[in-house]
Amino acid sequence: MRRIHELFKKKNQKVLNVYCTAGYPQRDSTMEVMKALQDNGADLIELGMPYSDPLADGPVIQQSGSVALANGMSIETLFNQLIDFRKTIQIPVVLMGYMNPVLQYGFEKFCKHAAALPIDGLILPDLPEREFETEYGPIMQRFGLDFIFLITPETSEERVKKLDSLTTGFLYAVSSSSTTGSDKNMTDVTVYLKRLKSYNLKNPVLVGFGIKDKQSFEAACEHANGAIIGSAYIKTLENSTDIGKSTAAFLKSILSQ
Repeated sequence: MRRIHELFKKKNQKVLNVYCTAGYPQRDSTMEVMKALQDNGADLIELGMPYSDPLADGPVIQQSGSVALANGMSIETLFNQLIDFRKTIQIPVVLMGYMNPVLQYGFEKFCKHAAALPIDGLILPDLPEREFETEYGPIMQRFGLDFIFLITPETSEERVKKLDSLTTGFLYAVSSSSTTGSDKNMTDVTVYLKRLKSYNLKNPVLVGFGIKDKQSFEAACEHANGAIIGSAYIKTLENSTDIGKSTAAFLKSILSQ
């Protein structure tokens, strides 16, 4: 269950985490998309659980979530799709979503089922730190699931260090206080990442929001362990007639030397 830890032990630079929405573009695309990502150089997969009110997501990911929900996607459907996924997917997979549907499913049941698959970790942006410490964190720990907190350029040093102490896996450094997919001034992001570096954090740092091509990926990786690409990949899938070929071309454009 320590796949994320093992990944960063083997590779602590230019780690590429790619976000995809479960049940998009078709309800049964989840495994095909994940396999294409693994086969073409993604180091880690962030699998989005579609939700009707995704606060941190920009229009592209929101739209993919709406399509997935219309396709009939749910947490239960996703867990059924992932029953044997470890026969083909070896890289770490984290589930990203929001508390409401997880609580409706039952938090402990959700963690138990995710761990049994096994999923490696969770990103739940609307889970408050205090509730994590007092109620939900111990449940995740019991099932061996890593938990990834998000930080922004506005997060104080004291709070960054506190969230770093609670996080296992990696810290998700949001490049600015906005939603996914929006353009970023990479100069500002560099200043922010240099500041994070000076804190000597225990967790690796991956940068997300606005990373969309080779240039922004390279810039993010200069002062962090890697980056997260979401909206740009979802756009690729939106216009795709062949998931494997589209994914291969997209990742090659990011990772080519």
